[in-house]
Amino acid sequence: MGSSYTKRPFVFEIIGIIVGLIFLVPFYFVLINSVKPFAAILIDAAAWPEEFLFSNYAKVWDIINFPRAFWNSLVITVFSNIGLVIISSMAAWKMVRTPGRFSKILFVIFVSAMVIPFQTVMIPLMKLGGALQLTNSIPGLIIMYFGFGVPLSLFLFHGFVKTVPIEIEESAMIDGCSQFGVFWRIVFPLLKPITVTVIILNTLWIWNDYLLPLLVLQDAELRTIPLAASSFFAQYTKQWDMGLAALVLGITPVIIFFLFLQKHIIKGIASGSIK
Repeated sequence: MGSSYTKRPFVFEIIGIIVGLIFLVPFYFVLINSVKPFAAILIDAAAWPEEFLFSNYAKVWDIINFPRAFWNSLVITVFSNIGLVIISSMAAWKMVRTPGRFSKILFVIFVSAMVIPFQTVMIPLMKLGGALQLTNSIPGLIIMYFGFGVPLSLFLFHGFVKTVPIEIEESAMIDGCSQFGVFWRIVFPLLKPITVTVIILNTLWIWNDYLLPLLVLQDAELRTIPLAASSFFAQYTKQWDMGLAALVLGITPVIIFFLFLQKHIIKGIASGSIK
């Protein structure tokens, strides 16, 4: 048993620990500087705080109206995820179960959309969004997230649906179940691993997104957490103490969410898209 633990795995473990610590360095700087006075950050940003100013968080809470920003981010993230899961899962299932040239071409188009940089469609998107009255609106932003999020979500669902035995669906249809019933009663419950994966990936993206909400939402009452936190970093003045406290408040909910569901990411992707 002991002989199986050779020098090579040990070296890889050491390298993994070192890489992990390197990735944790930014979190260290954010956390310790979020409880420092502004002057102490300018003197030595890496030093351990001499005093912990948790009042920074209380000030940020009031300045950016954090409950409102949190609610906006939560509504956008939740409803975007609901729409992406419904649209992508149903589309992927239909493409897999109706094989043919049209389904293949449609799938290739969706997958190709993942490689298009957002900056290339940014200006046309704003022009179209303005014409359709989708700008400065949370529902409008959610609809835009549908468009940008469907390609990856559909790709993941498409791979997972292939692993669902078609015999189960055929048996349900023989028993008189409709196509709609087959999907929601039989297929969709079996898609739970990849559904959780899609929700996690899209939540990390939408919750932390800055550019699209910046372009779409103009009113201060509609600001998401990244937009609200950015108010501390102006062109000529940067309130590092307040800004870093705002960042900690913003990333804490999504980190907790990720830690609870992280095991489903590898399970879902390994069971679906790789196959």
